[in-house]
Amino acid sequence: MPSADDDLGPQHLAEPRRTVTAEPRDRSPEHAEPSRFIPHVQGLRAIAVLAVVLYHFWPGRFPGGYVGVDIFFVISGFLITSHLMRELTATGTVRLGQFWARRARRLLPASLLVLLFCALVAMSPYLTPTSALPNEVREILASTFYVENWYLALNSADYLNHSGDPTTVQHYWSLSLEEQFYVMWPLLMLLAAWIGVKWFRGSRRRAVIVTLAVVSVVSFAFCVVFTLTNPAPAYFVTFGRMWQFGIGAMVALVPMLRIRNAIGSFVLGWAGILVLLYVVFTFDAQTPFPGYAAAVPTLGAAAVIMASNHERWWYPTRVLAIRPAQFVGNISYSLYLWHWPLIIIAPSVPFWGLTIYHRLALLALCFVLAWLTKKFVEDPARGWKVLTSRPARVTLWSSLGAMVLVAGVAGAAWAVNAGTYTAGVKALQDLRENPPECFGAASVLDPTCADTDFADTILPAAGFAGVDRPTSPECFVQLNDARPVSCTFGSDDPDAPRVALIGDSHAYQLLSTFESMAEENGWQLVTYFKGACPWNTTPLATPGAFGAACTEWRDSMSAELADADIDAVFTAALATTPYSSDGYPSSHDAAVAGYREAWSDMLDRGIPVITVVDNPVWETDPNKCLRTRAEAAACDGERSAVLVADDPLRDAASGLDRATLLDFTDVYCGQDVCWPVVGGANIYRDQDHVTVTFADTLKPWYSSAIEDALASRDQ
Repeated sequence: MPSADDDLGPQHLAEPRRTVTAEPRDRSPEHAEPSRFIPHVQGLRAIAVLAVVLYHFWPGRFPGGYVGVDIFFVISGFLITSHLMRELTATGTVRLGQFWARRARRLLPASLLVLLFCALVAMSPYLTPTSALPNEVREILASTFYVENWYLALNSADYLNHSGDPTTVQHYWSLSLEEQFYVMWPLLMLLAAWIGVKWFRGSRRRAVIVTLAVVSVVSFAFCVVFTLTNPAPAYFVTFGRMWQFGIGAMVALVPMLRIRNAIGSFVLGWAGILVLLYVVFTFDAQTPFPGYAAAVPTLGAAAVIMASNHERWWYPTRVLAIRPAQFVGNISYSLYLWHWPLIIIAPSVPFWGLTIYHRLALLALCFVLAWLTKKFVEDPARGWKVLTSRPARVTLWSSLGAMVLVAGVAGAAWAVNAGTYTAGVKALQDLRENPPECFGAASVLDPTCADTDFADTILPAAGFAGVDRPTSPECFVQLNDARPVSCTFGSDDPDAPRVALIGDSHAYQLLSTFESMAEENGWQLVTYFKGACPWNTTPLATPGAFGAACTEWRDSMSAELADADIDAVFTAALATTPYSSDGYPSSHDAAVAGYREAWSDMLDRGIPVITVVDNPVWETDPNKCLRTRAEAAACDGERSAVLVADDPLRDAASGLDRATLLDFTDVYCGQDVCWPVVGGANIYRDQDHVTVTFADTLKPWYSSAIEDALASRDQ
């Protein structure tokens, strides 16, 4: 997370003098010493913020851009440690109140401004889905009080795989983590300095280096282990990231790590930049991160900082000091704050979308807002005499008051919309219990419903479709988890037919529908789900721990199925899953062969397999359009753009004995376009998963296919 400090941007690294002159009350002794500006670190800040922003705008083109945050952690560790060590050396202590007050004056004004903007946006049902309001308000509150990273960690948010519905303030997790660093790091250094005086013959620097090195090593070990065992929360947990600040601290504290030799500095600096560019273009959502992988961008950033020779124009230190890089580095804090809320809000703005032209215009707007915020909010707040001329506690209490004010506006956003939210929850419950006649898929598939007209009906409402999802997340395995988790629903009768539902999230989206089918038909339903991991033997094209976990899950799940008493199997999968070609002419051919091989054991045992052609996949959630358009037809998508023409499931099941293929393409799409609403039913809860409400309208056809399969097994 980029810092807003001028003493966190322009860097001051001269050796301290032994005498300290009196400073004004608003000046911390860390600035009592002469300093030397090092602009290439500000240029590195520009690389970091551009990596994050471009990743959020074009995740497919800059898949590893999320490492920009890791670069910021290294920079902050380097700068803050430099300042604190200089003050410790000069005065023997750190004036914590002044230190924290200065951080507050530099960080909070812009941060709270953006949070206030997000709270106001949350009040509008046109810009924020009503169903998302509770989580939006909770995250604004968590971000206001700098615990957003822990909120996300405790809720197992999946930052890299974009699971769930991100709020406008999700990016505040890194700012929260940095603020926690600002609180803990000076305390840790003070403790180390006290130990140095008491037991290391007064060598504060040596004690600080040893202490921070130990903390960094332990933190890195924790990060690696936690990423392997709990990858989603590992991304956000504070102690799992402290080692990255520690790497920057070591560069600040150990003089020999700042390379002034011309050749060494040239090679080290350019090598660091190339490593960062390599990571931005090659890491992706499936890279186990942070873990071992985070060491690559962390060390790359450290290498750039370590390069200290700037004699020639082609040296990396001089290239990073050019005016455009300095400009982006200067506005990096505000640019980071503004870009994400605008990306989340933009698709909901009338007559706006996320085409290439919209994205470029939005990117330009982000830069304009960042520059304006820097000029009229960040810079003036730093020297506001009302605060700088008074004791540090005045700044700290004022900061707390401002935070409470923003929290109050967020609470008001909830109060204004609470009635609508409650009504929406009730309407969704009533819809589940008493759906209209000829609703949804029936309007297309049932001949008796041919003349039914639902006019402008959209159920559930676009503001509530996002929460219309299965309610058994414990049955769904994600990320690097390879456990063959199984859940059982329906009849307890040992003689009841046993139906297995297997696959990725596109199988999981049918869970609630199949659960009610099992109850109604007297079946026992057994489930196996893993995110982005279809029931297929062909390896995924995604390398690393995620692909390995998928393979392991498949093997374990298949072993359990081999010993299970199953009467029929239903499977579904995302059509755009990336498969390895695995020796076949194409990845499509490999996927088809992998499905057939996965099903072969069931089919050889006479157990029928039913599958379904995948639903369309949209570029963005159609509900964002539905909330702002008067007619649902305005949100139709071109069939060629949203429907996968060669779904491998279709080819795998076609002509295969005892395999049944269901194809509801004509329900989703006409000849040229696909619809977000059919027969009054809102089809999608996000860009590619269907609502439980719509899946329920297909229940008669799912039930018929399974009953036919069970009957054929008895013959």
